[in-house]
Amino acid sequence: MYELKVRAVGSSSGVLLPREMLAELGLKQGDSVFATKAPDGSFRITPFDERFARQMAIAEEVATEYRDVLRALAKR
Repeated sequence: MYELKVRAVGSSSGVLLPREMLAELGLKQGDSVFATKAPDGSFRITPFDERFARQMAIAEEVATEYRDVLRALAKR
């Protein structure tokens, strides 16, 4: 487990990832990551995956287009 501190970065805030964590994730400076929210409210950080990003974009389009249908199905 890693304890990360939120720090000022210009007029924003950021979290610095320790070298060991970068190595475990297979990341280097300049790489992108996903931060996905779990049902329990926590977040998961994973390396950016272009294929997954495309899949999520399609899922968001479908959810938007069929919002009413999905809402009705959720009530069942």
